[in-house]
Amino acid sequence: MTTQETIELFNKHVIANYGRLPRVMVKGEGCYLWDADGNKILDMFPGWAVSGIGHCHPKVVEAVRRQVGELIHIDNTFYSEPQGRLAQMLSERAFGGKCFFCNSGAEANEGALKLARLHTAQGKYKFITCEGSFHGRTFATVTATAQPKYHEGFLPLLPGFVYIPFNDIDALESAFTDEVAAVLVEPIQGEGGINVATPEFLQSIRRLCDEKGALMILDEVQTGVGRTGKWFGYQHFDIEPDIITMAKALAGGVAIGAMMATEEVAASLVPGKHASTFGGNCLACAAGVATVEAIEEENLLQNAVEMGQYAQDKLRSLKEKHSVIDHVRGVGLMIGIQLTRPGAEIVSKCLDKGLRINCTHDTVIRFMPPMIVTAEQIDEAVDIFDGVLSEGRS
Repeated sequence: MTTQETIELFNKHVIANYGRLPRVMVKGEGCYLWDADGNKILDMFPGWAVSGIGHCHPKVVEAVRRQVGELIHIDNTFYSEPQGRLAQMLSERAFGGKCFFCNSGAEANEGALKLARLHTAQGKYKFITCEGSFHGRTFATVTATAQPKYHEGFLPLLPGFVYIPFNDIDALESAFTDEVAAVLVEPIQGEGGINVATPEFLQSIRRLCDEKGALMILDEVQTGVGRTGKWFGYQHFDIEPDIITMAKALAGGVAIGAMMATEEVAASLVPGKHASTFGGNCLACAAGVATVEAIEEENLLQNAVEMGQYAQDKLRSLKEKHSVIDHVRGVGLMIGIQLTRPGAEIVSKCLDKGLRINCTHDTVIRFMPPMIVTAEQIDEAVDIFDGVLSEGRS
C-alpha cells in the first residue's frame, strides 16, 4: 500500500481528531524510524516519549513474543505472574507502595483522583492542580488540566478543581482549604513546556498535605521510568508522595498505565470501587518487566544523566549562533528549548531533513530522546537542528 493509499484509508474510515503529518511509518529500531517511502528518521521524541528505551527494543520484543504464545489476557478475578512481578519491581524502585494497573496515563490519574476522595475524610472533595499542567483527556483529567484550550467545547467541567500558578507557594497556601482532598502535580511539566518544579514548591505541597490531611499525587506519566536519570522524577526533590501515576515509557511501547499508592492509602481501594478490564494484562506486564530489566541491565539511568547533560550542553552552545534560542532547560533526557518565536516551522523543516522533534506551547521545542541514545546520535540531531536554524537566519 502506498503512502497516499494509506492516507486515503484514514480519510475515509478514521475520525480526524489528530493533526497528522503526511507520512506513513512502517518500522522502528532503536532511535530511528522508517516511513513507507524509505526515509530514515532520527527520532528524538519517540512516540510522545512512549518508546523510552527505543523502538522495538529486542528484550521487549522477545518478552512479548514469548507471552503471546502463553497467555495474552486474563481477567482480574485471577492472579497472573507478570502483573505481580511488575508491581514488585516498581514498588522496590519507588517508595514501597502497591500498584493498580490500567492502560494509559489518563486512566492512572482518574484512579488516583478517585482513590484520594475514597481515602480522605468526608467533606474533602477538592483537587488543586497547576496552570500549564496536562493530566489527560477524560472528563476528570481534562478538568484537572489547567489549560483553557483543552476545555473548549466541554463546558461545564467537573466541579471541585482549583487552579494555581506552577511553583507559586503563596497561591498554594491560599487555595489549601479544609475541603482539599489532594494536590495533583507534575514534578516536571511536559506538555506544558518542560517546566521544572522547585524543590521548595513540592516540599510545601508535602507539608500542607500532611497538615491538612490531604494526599500528594505526582503525575509521573512523562517523568517516570527513568527519563530524568532516576526511576521517578520525585526522587530528585527529597520528598515522598502518597500516590504516583505512570504510563508512557513503562512497557517499551505497549499500552499500559499504573498508579502506585502507599500501603495505607492503597487499603482504601477495595473490591468494587475501581477496576480496569484490560488493566494488568499479561502481555503489557510482560513488556513492562522486560523494560525495567533492560533499563537496569544496560545502565540506562546513568546514560540518561550523561547524555542529558551532553545534549543540554550541545544545545546551549547553539544559543551563541542563533538568537531564536532563549535558553535550554530540563532534567536528564527531558529537555526543553525555549525559543523567541513559534517553532512549528522549525520542527517541520527538521523532519524534512530526517529529525523528529516536537514543539509545545508554540515556542518550546521538546527534545526527549530514548534513554539508549548515544553521543553520536545527539551530535547528528543537533547538527540537523543547527542547520535548520541557520537556514532560517539567512
